[in-house]
Amino acid sequence: MTGRALTRIMLVEDEEDIQTVAKLALEAIGGFTVETCSSGKQALAAAPTFAPDLILLDVMMPDLTGPSTLQAMRANPELEKIPVIFMTAKVQSHEVSEYRAMGALGVIPKPFDPLTLANLIRQIWNEAHAAPH
Repeated sequence: MTGRALTRIMLVEDEEDIQTVAKLALEAIGGFTVETCSSGKQALAAAPTFAPDLILLDVMMPDLTGPSTLQAMRANPELEKIPVIFMTAKVQSHEVSEYRAMGALGVIPKPFDPLTLANLIRQIWNEAHAAPH
């Protein structure tokens, strides 16, 4: 983990409505620079150029799921160290444990509150960076 500030977020979400609401909330309320992708494949192609500090990754997507996208990122030297937070409606404790075991910093349940999304992301980021490594 780097000690740098969280300013650039890549949002990977296949549902356009959710993508629009989350992007608006992160930019307007959170003050983040946000790049959106509609698929895992698109994210894998765009991430090296955008160089996000964090990737907010939907779990359930067609073709390449969130976990599959994370696995592909970890196999790519350019992307392997970028922290990921999953967003999903599947938030039973064993599912959250599986996502964390994959290397996710945290899990944000859907539906999320747009007004608190940026603060929730900052909280997960800060907790991850405060923990001893």
